[in-house]
Amino acid sequence: MKNSSSESYAAAGVDITAGYKAVELMKKHIARTQNEGSMTDIGGFGGLFVPNIAGMKSPVLVSGTDGVGTKLKIAFLMDKHDTVGIDCVAMCVNDVICCGAAPLFFLDYIACGKNVPERIAEIVSGVAEGCVQSGAALIGGETAEMPGFYPIDEYDLAGFAVGMVDRDKVIDNSKMAEGDIVIALPSSGVHSNGFSLVRKVFDVEKADLKTPIAELGGKSLGEALLTPTKIYVKPVLALLEKVQVKGISHITGGGFYENIPRSIPDGLCAEIKKDDVKVLPLFNLIAKTGNIPEHDMFNTFNMGVGMSIVVPADEVDMALEILRTNGEDAYVIGKIVRDENEKIKLI
Repeated sequence: MKNSSSESYAAAGVDITAGYKAVELMKKHIARTQNEGSMTDIGGFGGLFVPNIAGMKSPVLVSGTDGVGTKLKIAFLMDKHDTVGIDCVAMCVNDVICCGAAPLFFLDYIACGKNVPERIAEIVSGVAEGCVQSGAALIGGETAEMPGFYPIDEYDLAGFAVGMVDRDKVIDNSKMAEGDIVIALPSSGVHSNGFSLVRKVFDVEKADLKTPIAELGGKSLGEALLTPTKIYVKPVLALLEKVQVKGISHITGGGFYENIPRSIPDGLCAEIKKDDVKVLPLFNLIAKTGNIPEHDMFNTFNMGVGMSIVVPADEVDMALEILRTNGEDAYVIGKIVRDENEKIKLI
């Protein structure tokens, strides 16, 4: 790219040489994510990947796409950009694993007002870390410098993941039955949903985001809010090897009331015991500060449960043991009951 430069384009606000520098800076992070299916260097027109379908009778590709949302506003205020990439990957791969699919690869999209190579590399370092945690290869992406569309110090971040599962192992809730048990996997915090309400509650543009708060275990409000979304892929894959999993819900925007019913078939209902939910202190602080009703909290946030999993009653102990062995402090929050009218009840 030695001869590639444009003074006219730079005068319009787009520095293409900054893009080249950003790519060079991010290569070391991308290298961490490469796996046996990777077959391309970053910078090509398309990302190439060779899936391993050995042992599969009928491979099914599963895709998921998402962004980080207005949580990015907290990153801007804290001037901390190396963790939001984890959020971006997590929101995609956590959806893909709900079908039982192991993530294969990930691509990101960063749109910014000004391409600052060092900041772009920070963002991609988080994306790479999310890929490492989920076992996905980062095989490509796009950085778009868009002056006049985004403020010079702001950006947006989105991406998508592709996973694969054998057709007869797809989790589709068809075998769910009355008496099955609902297991909770703890969240790390707010994850990447509900931040429009969070920002309003704390008036974050004016708030003190850096002073430690006792209620948050000594973390500052900014640190607590920027805690990356937990990635559940590897513990769930370990679970799927030995336990019959009948349904998985990724608890994102819409909280319990919107997400848990998505994995429940007609005629059945997830009966969740509110007192058994290990609510994180951050959610209590949000509710108290914003005077938010309990129903609205459970209908907006994950409340400390990032993922719910339905298993047969006679496999609960084994499921909990496997999940805990793989780093998840899993616990029971409810059961599946018959109900023709509702798919979730919080009692």
